[in-house]
Amino acid sequence: MTKNNPIGIFDSGIGGTTIWREINLLMPNENTMYIGDQLYAPYGVRPKQEIVELSCKNIDYLLSLDCKIIVVACNTATTMAITEMRAKYNVPIIGIEPAIKPATILSKTSKIGILATKGTITSDFFASKVKQYPETQIIEQIGFELVTLIETGRLHSPEMIDLLRSYLNPMVEQGIDTLVLGCTHYPYLIPIIETLIPSDIKIIDSGRAVAKQTRKVLEELDLLTTRDDLGKSCFYSNTDVTILKSFVPEASVVEYRDF
Repeated sequence: MTKNNPIGIFDSGIGGTTIWREINLLMPNENTMYIGDQLYAPYGVRPKQEIVELSCKNIDYLLSLDCKIIVVACNTATTMAITEMRAKYNVPIIGIEPAIKPATILSKTSKIGILATKGTITSDFFASKVKQYPETQIIEQIGFELVTLIETGRLHSPEMIDLLRSYLNPMVEQGIDTLVLGCTHYPYLIPIIETLIPSDIKIIDSGRAVAKQTRKVLEELDLLTTRDDLGKSCFYSNTDVTILKSFVPEASVVEYRDF
């Protein structure tokens, strides 16, 4: 493994590009390789063993591209498969989880809402995190169909607005003052969400924290790039890349790959 090898990132689709963007902002000289496993999106409705298998398939492909570290830019893959991934591979693996801890710190009412996929909310990993905050009322909501709408180019559709309103209104009525976005697709929904909830409700996602943790691990392993020029960002999907391209117009490469 060399310092100038790329950072590998994967998600079930385009959601992890929100994590890639934070990594690219923090470490612009690093090369990055991104897999959007869109053929199998969304992961959140799939059983645990299938998520483990899909995650390992993605890591195998990223390792074939000589990636020096793997960022699991998917809440569902992290909560359902991070233990298996770390047991199988001798490469640093960065996971992502809903930002419950910072939300509890910011909350003044001790009432926080979490919007996440079914796979995340029903996982043992997530349940163990929730138990760490017994003094906080955590209101969970599964975001059924949100990922599918984003992946199929219906981000700003009337259906999206109606779904978000139905998910958010009950949380607002219960008095949340902080909303955690527990899926890497969901930051793309922030402009819509801001029109549907009171302006004093804080919205939190994990992107910046994941980028900082990635840099921290690379520093500890002495694997930060020595490059002075801007890194190359390559994105690969196993379906039509049209929608992926629309979310990362600044990418160096966006291609179809069979992985």
